[in-house]
Amino acid sequence: MARPLSIRAEARRQLGRRRTLWSFVLVLALPLILIGAFAFGSRGGSGTSLVSLATSGSANFALFTTSSAAQFLLIVLTALFVGDAVPSEASWSSLRYLLVAPVPRARLLTSKLIVGLLTVALAVVVLVAWSVLVGGLAYGWSSFSVPGGGTLDWSVFGWRLLGVALYVIVLMLTVAGIAFFFGVRTDAPLAAVGGAVLVTIISTILGQIENLGSLRNGLPLYYDRAWFDLLSPTVDWTAMRHGALWSVLWFTAFVGLAYAVFRRKDVLS
Repeated sequence: MARPLSIRAEARRQLGRRRTLWSFVLVLALPLILIGAFAFGSRGGSGTSLVSLATSGSANFALFTTSSAAQFLLIVLTALFVGDAVPSEASWSSLRYLLVAPVPRARLLTSKLIVGLLTVALAVVVLVAWSVLVGGLAYGWSSFSVPGGGTLDWSVFGWRLLGVALYVIVLMLTVAGIAFFFGVRTDAPLAAVGGAVLVTIISTILGQIENLGSLRNGLPLYYDRAWFDLLSPTVDWTAMRHGALWSVLWFTAFVGLAYAVFRRKDVLS
């Protein structure tokens, strides 16, 4: 029998929740929705942008789908999986009983955080793998057509796509940290999820203001498009390295604040 609040027990609760199941249904539906949308137009793209090349084969379709999802869908799902974990217990009036079991507060937070992050990683992997399969069945298995010219064989692009998935997962750490912090500050799941999404939207807007200069580099998700460097014949890791470091920094800061706040929080629910 799994120990209460162990990683395995929390994982079962997370994966068995209706909102988790519906979230994965949405992840699986996205590539199908995009194929349906492309079906209304011509099959082949006439330009060299990522979207115009999306129907040229499974490789391009998978990358376009991942790029599209990372702009909003994965942000919302990350905020949901991580930010909803603690306030959902409060909304069910079960958080107080978990803590008087007795269960150390740090253990409760750690199990929920780890399972939330693993669920996010699983969603990204499922999205990428499913997009490759669906795109191959719909558009064939040709090599990746690089926007701007050139191609990458699957022997090379497969590893590049894996790198894109890993980088997206690392980027989502920022969203996870923000959502986790809001989650321990409120008993309302919607407030935690909405707060994290709102912060990322504001950060994106500020990132477009050139007057901020180099200050923009530290904004959450500022390097969200740095994975495009993986599409070049020779990969430049500079932007992705900066993006990963900033993401880990933001995650560490917000998670540290979350533990500090929750350790002193008067749990009434």
